[in-house]
Amino acid sequence: MKNKLDIAVVPVAGLGTRMLPATKSIPKEMLPIVDRPVIQYVVDEIYHAGFKKIIFITHSSKNAIGEHFNEDSKIKQDLAKRINKSQLKDIKNISNKKIDLVYINQEEALGLGHAIKCAEKEVEKNPFAVVLPDRVADGSATDLKRSNLAKLRRHFMNTRNNCLLLAKIPKNEVSKFGIIKPKKSFQNGFVEIEDIVEKPKFNKAPSDLAAVGRYIFTPDIFEYIPPKPLNKSKEIELTHAIQLMIRDGHKLNGLNSDTKYFDCGDKLGYFESFISFALKDKSLGKDYKRIVKIFSK
Repeated sequence: MKNKLDIAVVPVAGLGTRMLPATKSIPKEMLPIVDRPVIQYVVDEIYHAGFKKIIFITHSSKNAIGEHFNEDSKIKQDLAKRINKSQLKDIKNISNKKIDLVYINQEEALGLGHAIKCAEKEVEKNPFAVVLPDRVADGSATDLKRSNLAKLRRHFMNTRNNCLLLAKIPKNEVSKFGIIKPKKSFQNGFVEIEDIVEKPKFNKAPSDLAAVGRYIFTPDIFEYIPPKPLNKSKEIELTHAIQLMIRDGHKLNGLNSDTKYFDCGDKLGYFESFISFALKDKSLGKDYKRIVKIFSK
């Protein structure tokens, strides 16, 4: 295994069925939160955490994502004539980041585990992060250069242990997430994980601590991704690979997230993210708040 942790794998090939009909022709990752698409917030988080390369596991219908991050000088020239300097700076910042973007097609939607397996040749023997694109950190409430994914990256560099980000959730929502079974109590924000269960029933959940879509793995994870779905699952789950790794003696640590993560693949979660970011917007926050008050009467 190589020492550098510079790669983040972002699986964006999903069909976004929870957000239909909006996602029939628009990738869910391109839905806007105020004035930026969801995927922009995710890429910003990865960039500020210190990663140098993003591997998008994508689908032929998701060309809009690549087009969003491509540098198109003609478009910039046209926009420069129509928008103000602040807006033009925002447009330039999309493609000006010093980070490599790679796109790999997932021919069939066979699950998150399969999507990660598609990145194996590009990742090679390097450790890497997995960042789910429908989970957006409330970046206005934390320092993305020091918290959450950045802190997870530092922890891996110090310990070389597989690790993931956690959040405490209401017990009635455990069936929506991968839920961990902690081995010991938390120390300095971290806990050793004994097991993880994919979307358990309320009465069978080992805890109320959920994985929020930020993981860091050694390349050993590829060996544990099953070639076909296990149990009654219809997809090749990343959770199953993690379970096999733990049972084979690989350590997995959990870190409490510093801020809330919004599930933007869910209608309520997406709405919550929009309201949160809108109310904190520097230029229009007061107007958004006034409008929300009007419609909440």
